[in-house]
Amino acid sequence: MALTLGQIAQRLGGEVVGDATLEVAGLAPLDQAQAHQLAFLANPKYLSQVDTTQAGAVLIAPSDLDKLASRAGRTFIVTANPYAYFARVAQLFIDLAAPKTPAGVHPSAVVDPSAQVAASAVIGPHVVIEAAAVVGEHVRLDANVTIGRGTSIGEGSHLYPNVTVYHGCNIGPRAIVHAGAVIGSDGFGFAPDFVGDGDERTGSWVKIPQVGGVTIGADVEIGANTTIDRGAMADTTIEACVKIDNLVQIGHNCKIGAYTVIAGCAGIAGSTTIGRHCMIGGAVGIAGHVTLADYVIVTAKSGVSKSLLKPGIYTSAFPAVDHAQWNKSAALMRNLDKLRERIKALETTLAQRGGEV
Repeated sequence: MALTLGQIAQRLGGEVVGDATLEVAGLAPLDQAQAHQLAFLANPKYLSQVDTTQAGAVLIAPSDLDKLASRAGRTFIVTANPYAYFARVAQLFIDLAAPKTPAGVHPSAVVDPSAQVAASAVIGPHVVIEAAAVVGEHVRLDANVTIGRGTSIGEGSHLYPNVTVYHGCNIGPRAIVHAGAVIGSDGFGFAPDFVGDGDERTGSWVKIPQVGGVTIGADVEIGANTTIDRGAMADTTIEACVKIDNLVQIGHNCKIGAYTVIAGCAGIAGSTTIGRHCMIGGAVGIAGHVTLADYVIVTAKSGVSKSLLKPGIYTSAFPAVDHAQWNKSAALMRNLDKLRERIKALETTLAQRGGEV
């Protein structure tokens, strides 16, 4: 389905420089785009490709447009953030092309009589909606989704197949939850009740009931197979516009501030507070009961064992190196204690001699 540049600008803003009646039917990179496609320039170092691209039109920032040697015969949509504009145009084309699923409840779905399901919602095959749950306007629940008792799903949210939301959780409007995610499972809470030592030790772990819930704000996206534990007493809280990748674990009673992004395989232990506009890299591990300030960036594979109370970039991971070089470095690290003792001994001897070598 094609749109004119004028129609796109009318919906998304921006200024058309050139032919506003030009139709485009999709997006492509500058070096691959054809005459029926829209390209974008997000990085000025690729400015030269604008002169050679075959794209029908280019999304471009005002400052980059001014740097072009010539605009003759070319058409542009000028916008302050071409990359974000590109994302919105891509959403627009997907929405236009996607088949429209009619509202209603699939015959195989199981909906408790006390649940409230909006007439505009789309309830897919084998969905289960338990007692007192509330499903808002234009919500889409794909096959095998389970909504626990007393849980609410905000308007315009889309839960992909096999998502499970336990009882007593609240998901805000326009959430996207990808396949296999689990929201509201029990937090990892056990009290030790052991007596004795070694082979004589007796007793067990006593499960601490997790009676809180999970509260998720507006416009949150949660990746496939991610898990968010319910709180022990108060709710685990995910604020507005947080974006969480696949295979992320968020422990009980965590609070994730608005606009924070968390990459895949990160693990966040219980009762941790992460501020607003933070960026957590892939495979980062964050200990429990710590606080990260607003605007903290933690790079991939780092371990966070104490609070980071100032904005900035933090790294503790060791980057990949040649195997032989790593073995040498590891050997040095194993001997750091011995080296430290030798240095202390030398410092003591030097002090006894009055600083003379």
